[in-house]
Amino acid sequence: MVRDNKLFEMFVITVIIFSSLMIGIRTYQLDPLYESILLTLDYAVTLFFLIEIMIRMAAEDRLLNFFKKGWNVFDFVIVVVSLIPMDSTEYALIARMLRLFRVMRLISFIPELRVLVTALITALPRMGYVALLMFIIFYLYAVIGNLLFSQINPNLWGDLGISLLTLFRVATFEDWTDVMYETMAVYSLSWMYYISFIFFSAFVFLNMMIGIVVDVLAEEHKKMEAEKMGLTLEEHESFEKRVQDEMQSLHTKLDQLMAMQSDKK
Repeated sequence: MVRDNKLFEMFVITVIIFSSLMIGIRTYQLDPLYESILLTLDYAVTLFFLIEIMIRMAAEDRLLNFFKKGWNVFDFVIVVVSLIPMDSTEYALIARMLRLFRVMRLISFIPELRVLVTALITALPRMGYVALLMFIIFYLYAVIGNLLFSQINPNLWGDLGISLLTLFRVATFEDWTDVMYETMAVYSLSWMYYISFIFFSAFVFLNMMIGIVVDVLAEEHKKMEAEKMGLTLEEHESFEKRVQDEMQSLHTKLDQLMAMQSDKK
């Protein structure tokens, strides 16, 4: 089947990359001849993507099955919006911007990228709670900073909004020591304020975010392995547990045999 042919998939990936390079080249000032060549190539690429998506749709037993997969819908939307003509002065800018999203089709064709994006989307709800807790810490420290340091430098601590921006600067380590030394000239112990804030924002919350993403990424890798084996996630986990139990049993038997041999000696 053409749709599942690896050479066909590699050719589609090559065309996607070529299409992205064409968009990048058009950001430079080019000779009108080269502009017309690139425009012709763009139409050829658009036509190829249209044929490619139609082949994938025709390969399904039922057309609705094609739209049951989120990545297929993603590809279909990108191909459809790419049909907006670029020679129309009214929609030329929109058409160029939408064509830029064709590079994102690489995600749907490369399984590892799909796993990464799916893991990121799946992790967003969990990361939301960490972000909420992080905002509470930012809010508390911003109010404290305004109360303590607003008279020292109103440009950095004048109100809640500017205090939050200053704390974001501190959290990203953008010349944060300049801010600290300025307040230490008045409050010598103000370094405790900055060190404690950096501890929470840059170490605790960042590691919590990383931990959530790593955990979800491991789950998505298990799902991908289960799909390759034609199993559900529960069946795959059960299979892994059986393998681990058998390996543990073999290790136990080997230890017993080694102990028996040592006793005989």
